[in-house]
Amino acid sequence: MAAAAGVSLSTASRVLNGSTRTVAPEYAEKVLAAAAALRYTADASARAMRRASDSIALVADDLTTASISLVLAAMEREARSVDAFVTVASTGGTPSRQLETVRLMCAMRPRALVLTSSRLDTDLLQGRLLRELLAYQRDGGRVVIFGDTDMPFDAISVDNRASAAPVGSYLAKAGHRRVTIVAGAADRANVSDRAVGFTDGLIAGGVDSDDIRLVHCDVSREGGFAAVAGLLAHGPLDTQALVCANDAIAIGAMSALRAAGLRVPDEVSVTGFDDIPLATDVTPRLTTVAVPLARIGQDAIRLALGDHDEPRRTTEHGALVLRDSTRSRV
Repeated sequence: MAAAAGVSLSTASRVLNGSTRTVAPEYAEKVLAAAAALRYTADASARAMRRASDSIALVADDLTTASISLVLAAMEREARSVDAFVTVASTGGTPSRQLETVRLMCAMRPRALVLTSSRLDTDLLQGRLLRELLAYQRDGGRVVIFGDTDMPFDAISVDNRASAAPVGSYLAKAGHRRVTIVAGAADRANVSDRAVGFTDGLIAGGVDSDDIRLVHCDVSREGGFAAVAGLLAHGPLDTQALVCANDAIAIGAMSALRAAGLRVPDEVSVTGFDDIPLATDVTPRLTTVAVPLARIGQDAIRLALGDHDEPRRTTEHGALVLRDSTRSRV
């Protein structure tokens, strides 16, 4: 190929493999003309054997949520800006599948590996996941975790408890005295921390702990609908506010209230968490906590492609956004 084009092997390689190093236009034209004449195509598998690919692998608990979709979209945009791309896999949050998926992804030699999970600890599966990640890092890969972790890698987390407390404080100040927290799954660290934060704010604002009800459900719109429908099945809803662990749960809760003929916020205030795009499309528009999900996705890629030795840790905070789904009772 190089001989046919009359250029060096390195020049031919740069043109055909999409190197970021500039090749003079006249030489690039010669290489492409020779490739067309010889019907040359790059051997992707051979390239992968020589070096890590340009892919960044995302391993997530659940790829169907609106929040992770925002993170993934931002990751993809940032990766494309540096001629990389993102591959994705879902684990369902099951430790054994997390390990299996990480092993599979590492075998494909991505440039970096980003894991998103509510909590990843060093002793998970007796440390087997940690050992797999450390081996991948020793081979030249980089690991970034989005979630709470004590593993020795770059990490971005959200202070869910501190971010949730202002929701409780606001509702208490607005006169809500009987509150139900629709908390999501008890075994999910992120939503559990939010439930604690909601409670912190409510109690600090003067709400009696006996008047705060905690209800668990699937972390989804369907889970929120089912949780509130279950409450309504036992009689009139004895609460002034539904404080939901994320926006999807809140949207499901509002659907259940609407189906029962209850008006939001006239009869019941509803709040969410995350500030997904749908939060402003529903009626009434949802009061929620805005989490910088797009920035988190962008920063995850920057960490993954960065050149630093010591692990970097970033903690993000959400901000309360008041909309139409809540009202004052004072």
